[in-house]
Parts: sequence; C-alpha cells; structure tokens
Amino acid sequence: MGQFDMEKGIRLAAFTTFAILSGMTPALAQGRETLGIGRVFTNDWIGDGSDRWRTGSYSFSIIRGEEWQGQLSPRVGDVVEYRFRGEIVAPGNLANPNPADRLYAGILSAGAHLHFDWSGFDVSAGADLVMIGEQTGLDSLQSNIHDVFSLSELNVGNFQVDDGFFLHGTLEVARDIYFAGGAIRPFVELQAGVENMARTGVDVTLGSFGEGGLRVRDVVSGQRVAGVNGLDPSGFSFLFGGDVAYVDSSELLPSDRGYEVEDVRYRLRLGANYDTGASNIFYGLTYLSEEFVGQPEGQVVGSLTLGWAF
Repeated sequence: MGQFDMEKGIRLAAFTTFAILSGMTPALAQGRETLGIGRVFTNDWIGDGSDRWRTGSYSFSIIRGEEWQGQLSPRVGDVVEYRFRGEIVAPGNLANPNPADRLYAGILSAGAHLHFDWSGFDVSAGADLVMIGEQTGLDSLQSNIHDVFSLSELNVGNFQVDDGFFLHGTLEVARDIYFAGGAIRPFVELQAGVENMARTGVDVTLGSFGEGGLRVRDVVSGQRVAGVNGLDPSGFSFLFGGDVAYVDSSELLPSDRGYEVEDVRYRLRLGANYDTGASNIFYGLTYLSEEFVGQPEGQVVGSLTLGWAF
C-alpha cells in the first residue's frame, strides 16, 4: 500500500466524518446523553520503569448518543466519541540527548470518532486535529514535574520536532467472534496524518466484563479500555492481544532530519479489567517494538484506568 493511496483513503474518511457530524448537528443535539467516559493513562514508568521514547500519554473520551441498547447501531452518527489526548515522546536521555536518538515531541489532539455497525462489523472512523512541537508547552509541564520530584533536568530545547498542525484520520474495522467465556476480535486499521500506517491484529477477551458495552482503543498501546459499560457492568475480564503495522512515514521521525522509520512495528499486550459497578479498574502492559532505525531495543509501557461512579 503506497503513501498516496493510504493518505487519500484516510483523509477522505476524516473529512467525511467531520462533514457528517456538521450535517447532523441539529439531530445530534436532540435526545442524546453521555453514554460513558473512557480514560487511560499510559506511561513507561509504570511499565519497564524507564523514562524514554513513548514515555507518557493521557486520553480522555466522552461518548455521546441515544440510550445504550447493548450494541452498536447501524445508523452512522448514533454513537460519537469526542476524544482528547496529550502525549510526550522523548529521547532516552532528557538531560543530554544522544544526537542519534529520537527527537522530543509534545502532542495535543482533539477529535471526533463515529462508532457504528456495518453488516456485523464494528467500525470506528474519525479524525483529530493534532498539534505537535514546542508550541504545546508539554516540555515546560514535564520540566516542572521533574523539578517537583527532583528528577533529571530537561535539556531538549534544541532537540524537538518542529511545530506543526495536522489532521489525522483513523479507520478501524473489527468483528467479535464469541466463544464460551470470551471473544476473539480480529481487526484492521488505517492511519494517516501525523503517522501513516496500515495495521492488523487481534484482541482476545476472557471473562464477562465488557459484554454488551463499548471499548475504545488507546492510541499508543492498543489496549482496549471501557468506554460504555455493558448492561451488566460488574465483573472481571482478562485481555491480551497483538498487532503488526506497516509504517510509511512519521512526522515524529522527520526524514529531512535524518530519521528512518522502521517499516514494521508490532505490539504485544495483556491486561486485566475489574468492575464492581461502582468502580472500574484496568491495568495492562504492552511491549512496543523499535520505531526508528537505530533504536537499540523496544520498550514496555503500562496503561492504567481508575474510574468511580458517583
């Protein structure tokens, strides 16, 4: 799959999503409610204990729609996820970056994603407006946090990606195949904008929690966390899976500054989700393979969700 075809397809999906949402504005305002909140904190400190590369992110989603009936509707626009993300990508040494290491990048994004059923397949299609670079102010925030906890000093002022704004589109198609006690969920995904890639993988769920609900996928780890609880929200689930991606290019690893992306990335993950009805706790670990030529090894990041109903 070439760069032109991938970008063309996903950008079309992105603009179509915004066009659909714009055209539905009066309808979306009527008879709708907040169906759920998806949130996930991903950090390598709660994974392999380091502070490098895909070092930290936080994603917060508000999922809106009509009363949840335990499954996605075939009507496009019935369920909309409004997603807000912040992420920091960093070199291995923040005080004295190795010139061969990856650049520091602050990332902020906001967007909308449609979730609907298409002939028995779960489809998620949406777009995010992404801001990257020093303009995000995330380097200053991280520096202040390091000062408070007496951690290493940040010295990345001249070692950051250039400021930029991008429209980033994502399209995922998946299908649950149920068996006694769980489900297998193969999926395919396309992304274009900040990073251009095609991905395929599978997720496996063992346990009852999540049945009849909606999970949303963390961008960094691929972990699927609760967005809308099932009709019977309490229970326990064990989740594991993996995926492989063909990567065409990345604004986070600019070729004009000498970086060469690894053509193939893969992720391996596992996690556990427990819900009592009043609280929802998820913790997972994900192995991320090398993302650029010269990265000496992969890394393990941890993902955490803590939610309470008031």
